[in-house]
Amino acid sequence: MTAPLIVLAAGGTGGHLFPAEALARTLLSRGARPVLVTDRRGGDIGGGLAELETYRLRAAGVAGKGLVARITGVGQVGIGVVQARRLLRRLSPAAAVGFGGYASLPATLAASLLRMPLLVHEQNAVLGRANRLLAGRVDRLATAFPTPRFLGDTLLSKAVHTGMPVRPAFLALREQPYPDRTVDGPMRILVLGGSQGARIFSDIVPEAVGRLPEEIRQRLGLVQQCRPEDLERVRAAYGRLGITAELAAFFTDVPERLAAAHLVIARAGASTVAELTTVGRPAILVPYPFATDDHQSANAEAVAAAGGAWTIPQPAFTPDELADLLSSRLHDRATLADAAAKARAIGVPDAADRLADAVLALAGSNGADNPIGAGNREAA
Repeated sequence: MTAPLIVLAAGGTGGHLFPAEALARTLLSRGARPVLVTDRRGGDIGGGLAELETYRLRAAGVAGKGLVARITGVGQVGIGVVQARRLLRRLSPAAAVGFGGYASLPATLAASLLRMPLLVHEQNAVLGRANRLLAGRVDRLATAFPTPRFLGDTLLSKAVHTGMPVRPAFLALREQPYPDRTVDGPMRILVLGGSQGARIFSDIVPEAVGRLPEEIRQRLGLVQQCRPEDLERVRAAYGRLGITAELAAFFTDVPERLAAAHLVIARAGASTVAELTTVGRPAILVPYPFATDDHQSANAEAVAAAGGAWTIPQPAFTPDELADLLSSRLHDRATLADAAAKARAIGVPDAADRLADAVLALAGSNGADNPIGAGNREAA
């Protein structure tokens, strides 16, 4: 029985790459043959995707660029589409899957032009520009959020809510209960700013901590991700407050630290939100205000509406505002535990399986062998 070949078009940030990696892992376990099509930065891709057969195409971003850069970007995408058409004709995949962003655009555009079965996955609560461009041409639109903005009534028939696949290390901690806390026990806060850290957290969090009541400050257990150039000044700021904080530009054990936290302060990228809701931890979310179409605000609002987080827009993210929110939440153990449960309730732990179901069903409709179908997987 021939393994169906599935093209995964992904690149750029972890928000696009992590779900592609999770899908690849699941497809391999189902007997399929995933291959990766990415842009020229694909050499930097690690993890499970680095083990896949990989092809690189021309691509470039357009959003937020100047006129000359936009014209150049469109030209690069055009070259990439020509390259992708040749590649897809040669590979003859059973289906193609795009994960949004400009790195996926040449392959997904080529697949649509060749009328190959095509599914795109949207990680955010706002349909991204690349996916909006393709939405009318795809066979299926998989979404991380139930009803992303810009979906529209005409696309509802194509949409399937799969959730956002996360890495196995986070899934493994889903059943770990929210950490209990005694009346006078430590209060553990985890501050995450993405792969490069968020400078505003380095600016605001230490000052906010300094405004907290002494009895809270003395019980804080702080773990904070900072940009490398900010580490020493943040360490000095906490030192002046008499607080021992664990600081680093990068943590290799984020899943374990997330599971141990009583409260998380973070941006609201797709991967961060999926990890918070998979493990089930309450958060103060500060959306990155310059994200395309302000999609991080939409992500944060979705979690906040479910009761699993509190949102502070970046212009309002001041030491006083954060100190007030921290003081009220850290004093209230029941509210934090309730928010943790509500965050967990909207997580989709079987997102990778749901996405694989949709992809293999699409590949099967193309006449490809589908050795393991949706009916054979265990319910999560």
